[in-house]
Amino acid sequence: MNAKSIPLFDRTILRQAAIDSFRKLNPWLQLKNPVMLVTLIGSFLCFLQAFTSTEPLAYVLQIAIWLLVTVLFANFAEAIAEGRGKAQARALRATRKQMIAHRRGPNGIWETVDASSLAKGDTVIVKAGEMIPADGEVIEGAASVDESAITGESAPVIRETGGDRSAVTGGTSLLSDTLLIRITAGSGEGFLDHMINLVEGAKRQKTPNEIALTILLSALTFIFLIVVLTLAPMGEYSHASFSVATLIALLVCLIPTTIGGLLSAIGIAGMDRLLRRNVLAASGRAVEAAGDIDLLLLDKTGTITMGNRQAAEFIPSPPVSRERLAAAAQLASLADETPEGRSIVVLAKDQFNLRGRELATPHASFVPFTAQTRMSGVDLAEDHARLSRKIRKGAAESIRVWVESQGGAFPPATAKTVADISRQGGTPLVVAEGPEILGVIFLKDVVKGGIKERFSRLRSMGIRTVMITGDNPLTAAAIAAEAGVDDFLAQATPEMKLARIRLEQESGHLVAMTGDGTNDAPALAQADVGVAMNTGTQAAKEAGNMVDLDSNPTKLLEIVEIGKQMLITRGALTTFSIANDVAKYFAIIPAMLIVAFPAIAPLNIMRLGSPQSAILSAVIFNAIIIIGLIPLALKGVSYQPIGATALLRRNLLVYGIGGMLIPFAGIKVIDIAINALNFV
Repeated sequence: MNAKSIPLFDRTILRQAAIDSFRKLNPWLQLKNPVMLVTLIGSFLCFLQAFTSTEPLAYVLQIAIWLLVTVLFANFAEAIAEGRGKAQARALRATRKQMIAHRRGPNGIWETVDASSLAKGDTVIVKAGEMIPADGEVIEGAASVDESAITGESAPVIRETGGDRSAVTGGTSLLSDTLLIRITAGSGEGFLDHMINLVEGAKRQKTPNEIALTILLSALTFIFLIVVLTLAPMGEYSHASFSVATLIALLVCLIPTTIGGLLSAIGIAGMDRLLRRNVLAASGRAVEAAGDIDLLLLDKTGTITMGNRQAAEFIPSPPVSRERLAAAAQLASLADETPEGRSIVVLAKDQFNLRGRELATPHASFVPFTAQTRMSGVDLAEDHARLSRKIRKGAAESIRVWVESQGGAFPPATAKTVADISRQGGTPLVVAEGPEILGVIFLKDVVKGGIKERFSRLRSMGIRTVMITGDNPLTAAAIAAEAGVDDFLAQATPEMKLARIRLEQESGHLVAMTGDGTNDAPALAQADVGVAMNTGTQAAKEAGNMVDLDSNPTKLLEIVEIGKQMLITRGALTTFSIANDVAKYFAIIPAMLIVAFPAIAPLNIMRLGSPQSAILSAVIFNAIIIIGLIPLALKGVSYQPIGATALLRRNLLVYGIGGMLIPFAGIKVIDIAINALNFV
């Protein structure tokens, strides 16, 4: 699923949104948005008054039409946001093909069945080149899987039995080998089906903050309705002609129609922005919570560090030169396909320009690493003759035993180096050639580039970071200091993670964390924002309220920014809407009262042509501004990690003052056009 490929305004989405705008005129659908419901009722009343009002017919009809257009534009904004979600769902459905499955029957005989008939608990076999028929857990084998149909990432991933990379998703392709899979979801219950339901924006539930804002907007609407109803008899008393159309226009321009029309679109767009980064949120509530969190719990391995220990330094034992140690370590690592082994080859190349050599078998016999020997290496022969060199690298104690068996000894200086590296949280690998100890390779957890700066950005946002690791406290402290996290939890167990989250929540903090294993499930379920990796276990994915399809734990930082961006966008447009209303007061109120009270003429600071053109200009601008703000609602206000005070200042300066100035200019331009065209 490549959500990034859908443009902000897709022609198909726009066409469908235009149709849906009229479908959403249903009053029952408008009940969820009281501001727009009042506007729709006002439009209906104006149409009824068009032929009985004392005002000119063209004036009343135009107000009625523009009030209806205001509702249509609000519907259009919501329909575009929903349409983007539905487009994602269509893209996902397109990835599903009619598939067959090779299921093990009750008698143990393999049978070919339709994938849709698979039930939870069934066992299937999938071979290279075939599609995985349904969600499941690998119970036997290891293979390369193409998940691009789901994640949009072309690089294949490894799925294997046991551990945290055993989950497979229906609709993905097996590129190599054979897997035996136990089905974990029946037809219509799979992860892909779940994703389709999640991305259907129309089914999104309102978040608590959104509900609170809706209540506020409803209260303001009610208050201004009372104000307008109070003005009606005052007009008769002062001999001012306040027609129904004028009073309705006043009401609609007073109530916060701008934010009321865009509120739903902002929420749906927040989930869409998350989806474009290949993260699925279970609800808008989860996205909103991400914007409010003030504590991040991050697993060390794969999130803060690269995930595999890397060679960082060659430390020779006197009188051995550093270059000789590097050359021997590289020879011993040429057949080592582990990330640590490859990093040794690369470090020797970078520091001493030592190129990897081609060593053919009978001249070289590689000794693989085993859990029993805890070392690996190479035996070299010259001209098919007797062995000339034996090189080994491995754990200090294993190398000590091997060197002593060769007639050598373990130098005290090397023992001290090993102890120093261990104390720093690193892993020492001792290198020996025959009876001679050459030195030590310092393997360490490599902190990801730029991670310290990202944590600094979070700190400026008021978010604390806590590193979770199974390492001992000494090692954890060293890595925490290098990464720049605020705190760490060492030798962490599932119970300790859960207890830490509960403790922080009891202190009033909102907590987010990432995880991929079954042992992370309790903490993911407890966290306010739990981001499970798609490569993780089914238990982890079910426990969290977000799933990262790319399985990139550092994406939690982006999720926080997206959540904050959604909240900031809502706040900015609310500020703009309120300021917008203030500007419209100066257009409508003087225009309404200037006939009855000529003394207030100086309040007509906009110098509008006539009372009717002033009111109609304000109503037209009120509709147009909604359509003009749709791109901002969908794209979101740019996020910057600044404090609450600075954020409030920016909102007031940009969206407050801007919300005052833009309506003045817009209403004036519309008024000039109306009078020039003799519309009233």
